[in-house]
Amino acid sequence: MGLYSMLRSIVIAIFLFSEFGLINCDEDLQFPEGFVFGAATASYQVEGAWNVSDKSENQWDRFTHSGKSVIVGNATGDVACDSYHKYEEDVAILKQLGLQSYRFSLSWSRILPTGFPNKISKDGVAYYHRLIDALLSNGIEPMITIYHWDHPQTLEDYGGWTNELMVDWFADYARVVFQEFGQKVKLFATLNEPDSVCISAYARGIHAPGKVLNGIGDYLCMHNMLKAHARAYHIYKKDFEPTQKGEVGIVINVKGFYSKDTENEGAEEVSYQFKNGWQMDPIFSEHGDYPRLMRELVADKSKAGGFPRSRLPEFSREWVDYIRGSSDFLGVNYYTANVVEYGTVGPDPSYFRDQGVNEYFHPSWKPTASDWLYQVPQSFGKTLRRIARDYKNIPLYITENGMSDVGEMNDDHRIQYYHDYIKSMLLAMKEEGVNVKRYYLWSLLDNFEWHNGYSERFGIVHVDFEDPNRTRTLKKSAYWWQQVVKQRKLLSNVSVNRA
Repeated sequence: MGLYSMLRSIVIAIFLFSEFGLINCDEDLQFPEGFVFGAATASYQVEGAWNVSDKSENQWDRFTHSGKSVIVGNATGDVACDSYHKYEEDVAILKQLGLQSYRFSLSWSRILPTGFPNKISKDGVAYYHRLIDALLSNGIEPMITIYHWDHPQTLEDYGGWTNELMVDWFADYARVVFQEFGQKVKLFATLNEPDSVCISAYARGIHAPGKVLNGIGDYLCMHNMLKAHARAYHIYKKDFEPTQKGEVGIVINVKGFYSKDTENEGAEEVSYQFKNGWQMDPIFSEHGDYPRLMRELVADKSKAGGFPRSRLPEFSREWVDYIRGSSDFLGVNYYTANVVEYGTVGPDPSYFRDQGVNEYFHPSWKPTASDWLYQVPQSFGKTLRRIARDYKNIPLYITENGMSDVGEMNDDHRIQYYHDYIKSMLLAMKEEGVNVKRYYLWSLLDNFEWHNGYSERFGIVHVDFEDPNRTRTLKKSAYWWQQVVKQRKLLSNVSVNRA
């Protein structure tokens, strides 16, 4: 290890300890007036009831039932947490904890069984109305995510997000959602984590539909998802906002980055632009479009690979203008960070090889049960500051933040994670005025964790997946959250009242 790297490691370690490592310190970090606390889930991960009523098969149903998936334990979301039948219990838990908002997603195939609005399921719409009414009657604000990774298998048979017609199909679906729920719900997110869909589902093949289309399919997917988001946004603004008076935004999975040393400082910017700028710049930057650095690198790699044009699709000027500014808020899902250095990784061609950057975790960072998630709380505030700086301090809603374990009930490590990350966020708010308005913890419940099945647990509420009743039990972290919300300040882990 060189002198610079050694000093950098020492500095990081000192910073982690002094700023984020003391769980017993008595801090008085208050949340600002009007700050909203909530919890989040997603339809396929919690609902179950995969074939109830006229709901059709979605691409996750097909993927998990095919025998060709890569799900740990061959798990499925067929029952999951059974929230379709137990939603009233979930709402009661939210009420007990004092949480003010619940972010949940809709199942496209439960509302539009054919994928198209030629048939709107009365039962599917009625289920979500029951959930929304239960929330409102308990003083809990609903936030709807229109698409959180599950769509009808019929649409996947036509190419899913690699087919440009998906832009129209999603717009039609979003219109039905606004029509059916917009009188009661005033907060909508169009899409959850476009890059996770595009990379995991259409390049790496580890998420449904399990396609491996490296370096082309992933870029087509993002291109179409950004267009679809903008279409839904403008539909709401033109046809629904005048009477419904709500907000529409998008949820982006953001990550932090640190260069290995001075020789790799440029790698940090490459990773940031490919990960974060790829999704956010077209919507939130003044210039719109994909980041220039990304466009240039993909064009160069495409040319070197013998392609007649860049594998990264180009937006017309009309689309650049149509997408730019198409969001009332930025939903930020934040979990972790990477150390980066220049290097050659990934198949050729691919999104990863186009970057020419190798990413890894610093040895001083604490692991979790997920191999992709190490605890890097200082990166949260750092990244929020950059987002505020780059995008004129747009309103930020933290729509997911949390960590995984293997199911501990006395989950002090989860409390520590929340404490440290929230402290980093609050310091960014207090010291530099970063405009964070809401925070939704991930997740209310242990749930189906995609390709990791039920082997990893993110919930503050334990779910017994061996019990047909899917019994829920509050973990220690749930009681900690109850006190944080009640006192409206960041608390240590010293004494958690389980009353």
